[in-house]
Amino acid sequence: MAKFNENFLNLKESYLFSEVAKKVKAFQDKYPERSVIRLGIGDVTLPLGKSVVKAMHEAADEMGSADTFRGYGPEQGYDFLREAIAGYYRSFGVELDPDTIFVSDGAKSDTGNITDLFSKDNTVLIPDPVYPVYVDTNTMNGRNIIYTAGNKENGFLPMPDKNVHADIIYICSPNNPTGACYSEAQLKEWIDYALANDAVILFDSAYESFIADPELPRSIYQIEGAEKCAVEFCSLSKTAGFTGTRCGYTIVPKGIVSKAADGREMSLNKMWNRRQCTKFNGVPYVVQRAAASVFSEEGRKEAKEMTAHYMINAKIISDTMTKLGINFTGGINSPYIWFECPFGMNSWEFFDFMLEKTGVVGTPGAGFGKNGDRWFRLTAFNNEENTREAMKRFETLFEGK
Repeated sequence: MAKFNENFLNLKESYLFSEVAKKVKAFQDKYPERSVIRLGIGDVTLPLGKSVVKAMHEAADEMGSADTFRGYGPEQGYDFLREAIAGYYRSFGVELDPDTIFVSDGAKSDTGNITDLFSKDNTVLIPDPVYPVYVDTNTMNGRNIIYTAGNKENGFLPMPDKNVHADIIYICSPNNPTGACYSEAQLKEWIDYALANDAVILFDSAYESFIADPELPRSIYQIEGAEKCAVEFCSLSKTAGFTGTRCGYTIVPKGIVSKAADGREMSLNKMWNRRQCTKFNGVPYVVQRAAASVFSEEGRKEAKEMTAHYMINAKIISDTMTKLGINFTGGINSPYIWFECPFGMNSWEFFDFMLEKTGVVGTPGAGFGKNGDRWFRLTAFNNEENTREAMKRFETLFEGK
């Protein structure tokens, strides 16, 4: 009989957002007449930009002509997109070799797939609370996972402990779920820690386009030394509404190297290239043309307008928390608002309470780790009308309190 991967037995029974969906469906079955406002899963609601749709149409027309039809594309991504991404990074002072940029179907896939490149024996350091994919994918591989605590005292921005050794370090900034953002000095401290431990930082920058403060880094490569120890993941899902279109990219510098047991040098860039060529057939040409348009002058303008719309919603939510005296992070350089559960409830209790009383859906912080147990996440990815209505309903929870 085939032996299964028993590490899967160590996973929680269901993925966080599947459990949320199950509870919402039960509520709708019980109260079919009541409206539900979803501020939970971070799916976008605005349509793709006009320039993006135009690029997709033009690319689809190309695919319909023998003269311009394309079959298999390069697994690393077409040069026109890789160069467009490099141009985008140049706009905030980062010079990238296009050969270090790998186009994919999104950051979620790559933050999990990158684990293929590392031995099972590595110790993985993950902040808590955190995006569940980091934990689950390493649990599937049977790795030793240690945690660094994010909490109210450190603003949900845990810093390295020199007395703890790690080989692989996950960092997400702006953070999902807390919305907290690391400063340049804080990231430099993490880079110095990684270099001292011969570790690799896996840096998730999926929400970099929401950073409004010019003092906050948009990329870890704005920090000296990162090119020797950090892999960066980014996605167009939130930047340009590609949650369903699917396109992102991973940057693997050529300076991240290690020695094999027999003394041979191993390059992470070459290994990722080999992995992608073996297991991935690339992102469709039509999607890559659409993605390239995001980095054009018109595309960037549309993306900024999209981001601005969601940040209006974030301010509506943040202002409500401030009005009610609820402690929170995020909502300024991030589309997430992470707040302390009121009434002494834990996060799943508050989820059920808020859903039952208001029909508003959020995400229980416990789903992101034990440090999130009495915290809760709301997202800014609905429309403004629904967000205002959700906050009106939210305020009713405190009437007479």
